[in-house]
Amino acid sequence: MRLDPLSLPLSFHAHDTRADGGVRRVELHRERVVLHRAVKGMRMAINVRVSDFLGVALRGLDDAQMLVLVHRDPSLNIPLCVSSDHEEIASAWQMWSDIFALPLLAEDDHHEPAARRRRHNAIRARRPKFLVRRRGGNLNNTETIHRDEREIIARD
Repeated sequence: MRLDPLSLPLSFHAHDTRADGGVRRVELHRERVVLHRAVKGMRMAINVRVSDFLGVALRGLDDAQMLVLVHRDPSLNIPLCVSSDHEEIASAWQMWSDIFALPLLAEDDHHEPAARRRRHNAIRARRPKFLVRRRGGNLNNTETIHRDEREIIARD
């Protein structure tokens, strides 16, 4: 398998273990990638920007090497080229990186999927509902009490 980076947009079929029939259709453009597949009879199209990919990786196989467009989610990785010729794979690796403006990733630059971020609990810092209705007291601000003084009232 060898895709030509100079003839974009491309459409091809790739192996997908989760899809029905084990195949998905990939549309590759300069700015975006569209993955078409069916899972349990439900057809879907996943549109991903090229800038969302981590880079172009070189992976070693048994007797050949493979170029892969690597995404943070491993199920969105896209194979670009498989070859046993080292010069051909090196030139293709550089061309794909230049066309997509993505970095070159080696086989040891393996990225794990990002962990889910914890949402901050906004309600935890609030006062309980019955205390919201009450006005909070202030013990430091006591009013001055005047005893044994005559009260002056001005009347019209």
